[in-house]
Amino acid sequence: MSRNPVARSRWAWPDGVGWFSFFVLSLMCVACARLPSLNYLKEPLNRPVAPKVEDGKGTLDPKAASSLLVGKLGRSKIDAKALAALEEAATGRPLIAGNKVTLLFDGPSTISAMMAAVSRAKDTINLETYLFDQDPLGLKFADLLIEKQGAGVQVNIIYDCVGTMGTPQTFFDRMQAAGIRLLPYHPVSPLSHLGRWRINNRDHRKILVVDGQLAFAGGVNITAAYTRSSPFRSHRKPMPGAGWRDTHLQIEGPAVAALQWMFLDNWASGHEGDLSARDYFPPLTVQGDKVVRVLRSQPGSNHEIFKAYFLAIQGATKTIHITAAYFIPDAQILGALLDAAKRGVDVKLILPSVSDGWLTSQAAHSFYAQMLEGGVHIYELKASVLHAKTAVIDGCWSTIGSTNMDTRSFLHNKEVNVVVMGDAFGSEMESAFQEDLKDSHQIDAVIWNQRTFGQRFKEWLARLVSYWL
Repeated sequence: MSRNPVARSRWAWPDGVGWFSFFVLSLMCVACARLPSLNYLKEPLNRPVAPKVEDGKGTLDPKAASSLLVGKLGRSKIDAKALAALEEAATGRPLIAGNKVTLLFDGPSTISAMMAAVSRAKDTINLETYLFDQDPLGLKFADLLIEKQGAGVQVNIIYDCVGTMGTPQTFFDRMQAAGIRLLPYHPVSPLSHLGRWRINNRDHRKILVVDGQLAFAGGVNITAAYTRSSPFRSHRKPMPGAGWRDTHLQIEGPAVAALQWMFLDNWASGHEGDLSARDYFPPLTVQGDKVVRVLRSQPGSNHEIFKAYFLAIQGATKTIHITAAYFIPDAQILGALLDAAKRGVDVKLILPSVSDGWLTSQAAHSFYAQMLEGGVHIYELKASVLHAKTAVIDGCWSTIGSTNMDTRSFLHNKEVNVVVMGDAFGSEMESAFQEDLKDSHQIDAVIWNQRTFGQRFKEWLARLVSYWL
């Protein structure tokens, strides 16, 4: 009799083990690993004259790549070319040309686009998510996936076991009974993977690839919090209970293959058996003019996303505009932001005033005084819960993904970020940033320094445990 891979991997506490014991056990099992020193990135790397650029047919020759970058990166092309070359040398990921990239804001537009893509699927649907709740939205999404599986489309799902801890096992059993392949990532119970239990390592990615031709990535999970829009680009007054503010990408073109490979590589590492033979990598043609780089982070990797952020911040000459749901920077990212502000770069951060994590919010507050004193401008988004993880630097380097600005995301999580090069997309990102500023209030340094001793103590306490947040 075959084993049920989902049943054996869902969390179940050993007798007598509660939440506090689990927390203590987690800390005992996790050594405080460190992010690598990036001092070597402060000096010119041994890099190519121009970064490598790929499209659906292979690698462009150096002259063609250089011509493409000159044409697409606009007025900032010289700085952007240097950054692209540095980024490639540091991360090992090439630029990919010929893509159509569509910005999706908040849950309703993102979920609608994803469900429309799933409805049109003909061969495969690969979904990787952190949250997949059994609520009206989750049930609707699951029903559609089951329907497509019944129509002959192979559906494969990777979901994180901490993120879905509150989702009943029957929710996943129903999808599995319909023929959907499921890979639960890192079960919570240490008894499920003896000798391979890594509770601190989580899969925080949000990836959807349909027929190997259309992909989505960003910050949006499958949960009812995304059924409502935030006040973003709305003329109405922000109301209590507004939807979460988030950002996602829809991608068509050669870069889809990089996201498909990321999903399949993650599945292969899960030891849950081979996927059925399907056309996961169909020929991909030019769909647009966007040049992108698909980056990933995972435990034991070369910290691609961390390096890319550091390089972009370090090389900024005009603006650094970051929107961060969870902001607990390591010393190197914090230092790069302060150095940028010191040299006259306009550094603005939009952070949450309403958060789904009290400790993470307090830990973020512990950095405010130092950043305000160093010339960093801090804003907090009002009314809605901020969940976006985006940045636009010098108007030509933009990134959207699942990665928070904290050690957990850079060091312990599986994450995905897409970097989009060029002024045209950067202009879209700047427009969105300015819209969010309208719904935010600026933190005043004088008022902030007058906060109570009790508030300062909470910040200090949260800072102590920030490594595990």
